[in-house]
Parts: sequence; structure tokens; C-alpha cells
Amino acid sequence: MSALEHRVVAGTDEMEALGRDLGSRLRAGDLVVLTGPLGAGKTTLTRGIGAALEVRGPITSPTFVLARTHPSRSGGPDLVHVDAYRLGNALELDDLDIDYEGSVVVAEWGHGLIESEAANGSWLEVVIERPEGAGESFDPADAPEEPRTVTITGNGPRWEAEQW
Repeated sequence: MSALEHRVVAGTDEMEALGRDLGSRLRAGDLVVLTGPLGAGKTTLTRGIGAALEVRGPITSPTFVLARTHPSRSGGPDLVHVDAYRLGNALELDDLDIDYEGSVVVAEWGHGLIESEAANGSWLEVVIERPEGAGESFDPADAPEEPRTVTITGNGPRWEAEQW
């Protein structure tokens, strides 16, 4: 396990740009596990990943659908955006019928739950930290533009030689 990136992100534009950078490095079979409190920027980061992968549809939080597939517009891999918050165990993931090998899967709230699904035992963990008490709103438009600290850690052989 090695930290590939550790940086302070000033606001939503930078978070989305980081997502585009990350998305440009992803390929079918990659799993990204996002960890961070409500309002940290997990969906904003995913929006940037989706832009880099050139997928269809607005990327919004999949909270009420659990998983949303965004098909590629360019022949690349689809993006599967998962919200694992309400899932009780890995068996419930099976019910979602996710194409882990043919898609890029981004899982919010998936730490400790979804890593076992990673192709070749490899995944990226992205931890987003924000100041205490910041962004406690359910409406991202109300969240203040406060810096976040983002740490991207590679796990498994896929990410051993990756240079960020």
C-alpha cells in the first residue's frame, strides 16, 4: 500500500479537476473507494472522473438508487457510481449485479465493504478530509468553499508501479 497523492484541494473546481486527472488514469476493472464525511466532495470528485471517462448523464449522488451506471460516449469503460452507505454487507453488493471487470467502479462509503470485489486484488482508496463542522448541509450549493485534504492510496499490484 502506497500513498500516490496527498494534496490540499481549495474548492469544488479543484476537486473536479483532481477527478479528471484521476479518471484519465483509470481503465476497465479499476475500483475506487471514496471515504469522507457528508459534504466532503466525493460526488464532485466522481463528476470529474466521469468527465475524463467521457460518460453520459449528470453525475449525482446515487444515495437513493445505490448504484447508477453511466455508459461511455467514447467506447471506453462505463462508470458505475455506487453509494454503499445503506448496504449492510458484501452480499448485498451481489444483488446490484455490478460489472466490476468491464467498468470503472467508484464507491462512496465503500471502505471495508467493497474492496473484496477488486479485480486482481487492486483498488484505489481516496480519503477526503474537510474541516470539522464544514459542509454540514445536504445541499452542496450551501456548502462553503473550504479546502479539503485528499489522500489517494494505491492497494495491490495494479498500483505498485504507478507514478502520480
